[in-house]
Amino acid sequence: MDVLPPGSILQLMYLKERLSGLKPGKFIEIGAGAGHISHLLLSLGWHGRAYDLSTTTAETLRRRFADQIAGGSYDVVVGDWLMAPIEPCDLVISCMVMEHFDDEGQRSFICHGRNSLTADGTLIAIVPGSPAHWGIEDEIAGHYRRYSREAAVSVFGKEGMDVVHIAGLTYPVSNILFPLSNFIVKRSESRKLSLSMVDRTKQSGIRGVPMKTTFPKFLGLLLNEKVMYPLHIIQKAFGQSERAMVLYCETKRSRV
Repeated sequence: MDVLPPGSILQLMYLKERLSGLKPGKFIEIGAGAGHISHLLLSLGWHGRAYDLSTTTAETLRRRFADQIAGGSYDVVVGDWLMAPIEPCDLVISCMVMEHFDDEGQRSFICHGRNSLTADGTLIAIVPGSPAHWGIEDEIAGHYRRYSREAAVSVFGKEGMDVVHIAGLTYPVSNILFPLSNFIVKRSESRKLSLSMVDRTKQSGIRGVPMKTTFPKFLGLLLNEKVMYPLHIIQKAFGQSERAMVLYCETKRSRV
């Protein structure tokens, strides 16, 4: 099993708690990356489909979930989800995806998600928080923005989605590691600044940067849910912090 970055572990721990309140059904994940969220959903009894722009990422997902694909509980599609036909589902979920769209694309993303949901379906978006922490990683990954809580509530509300739960995640771990993270990314990935925004987006799903996105196996003794549980409690305690660098947004169709 891969050793995940501390921020990813904390996000998955929080997501797992939130998903426990939802009845498993059909999901669509946009920009599945290495498949950690898909794995969590499948382990909780969900079934669904992942979309990704990168053929390399899609091949990685197909290898990882070969058994689930063979069993019919999972599928991987290479392509732009916004161009795909509407398919009703109980959950639309994305992690570090919405910030890759310009304003028009962001509106289309939310609308397509809204139109794909069943009557009581949920759209979950995990996005970069704290605009004050804009940095080199946003630039090399092809981000257009980071979100404040007010901005997130506003963009969803304008497209007919109510934010029913919002929380800042990974504080203060990501904040403490932020200078080191910027140093590692600048050293390892600054060449990506010459790429188009689309190509930066395609390469952002699985990055393979030592001590940033990939870690030696022995660090799994520290980077695991059991050891990091106290930090999970701390991130929840500071869930209202405007300086939290990750924002969890859980939304449903407006009733008005």
